[in-house]
Amino acid sequence: MATYVVRFMKNVLGEYGRQSEVCQGTLEIDAADENEAKERAKARFCKEQALHDWSLHADRIHVRPADFPS
Repeated sequence: MATYVVRFMKNVLGEYGRQSEVCQGTLEIDAADENEAKERAKARFCKEQALHDWSLHADRIHVRPADFPS
């Protein structure tokens, strides 16, 4: 299994009405691939935030392999 960093991102209006992107949470997930990491992260995010649906707090999910030095 590989380790992935999963970030839950939200668009918000910042100063002067400008749109900006804010990270609502970051999780490290062990999974076989990016799709599995995304699904595991959704479930964990919902559990930790006491949500029924992750999209109540985020607009999108970014998944990338973790960059751990050897």
